[in-house]
Amino acid sequence: MSLNFFLAFLLAFSFVQSQELSPTKIFLLAGQSNMAGRGGVNNDTWNMLIPPESTPSPFILRLSLNKTWVVAHEPLHKDIDSTKVCGVGPGMPFAHEILAEDPNFGVIGLVPCAIGGTNITQWAKGSNNYRHLVERADASLRSGGKIEALLWYQGESDTQDQTDANMYKERLYNFFTNIRSDLNCPNLPIIQVALASGYNPTLEEIVRAVQLENDLPNLQTVDAKGLPLEGDRLHLSTPAQVQLGKMLADAFLNNFPKPIQ
Repeated sequence: MSLNFFLAFLLAFSFVQSQELSPTKIFLLAGQSNMAGRGGVNNDTWNMLIPPESTPSPFILRLSLNKTWVVAHEPLHKDIDSTKVCGVGPGMPFAHEILAEDPNFGVIGLVPCAIGGTNITQWAKGSNNYRHLVERADASLRSGGKIEALLWYQGESDTQDQTDANMYKERLYNFFTNIRSDLNCPNLPIIQVALASGYNPTLEEIVRAVQLENDLPNLQTVDAKGLPLEGDRLHLSTPAQVQLGKMLADAFLNNFPKPIQ
């Protein structure tokens, strides 16, 4: 891990030592491995290289596994997607880009919930992943703040089976509808990512077509197709995750204007 990372982390930690950690703007991060972050991971080993866009900041917090706010640092999902090797994801670059574009945005709270290798059926209402997402979302509000959006990147696992691909739209829209209802936020902004990769090219295009339809209210889609992949040809590289984070930030800032005070 680089010296610059440690220096930035120590600066951020010392800044907040005497302050109560509580964000004003909260973002839920859910889906599978490319949301959890595999940037810099090859052969089950993370290279521990932190890009400048992913360094710690006292204005970027994360909800830990025990549901407390801490200064965010990569890998954001290390204690959440704990059975996999996590690396750089889009969450930190997203938050940094938001603050770069709007320095008065406030303290950002990231709530990592993504689990690698999960099919959309494993996010259906009643599943463990769904329950944990709702529980962590509820816990994120205990110190104040407001959930601003759900960032969602999932679908690679649904490109392995024809039935899963064909059922993806119904299952995805049920998930979006249910999570909005259970969070008591019927207009919750959702920004989803259209797949950059998959297991079967034909089924990948079926899933991507659903994601690109974008016909639910307060739903935006950013397209990851063409972003560089790691050697496994499935997971986004670190530069790709940085670019994706910026794309997600632009989608949020350009499509969900701040309410009038």
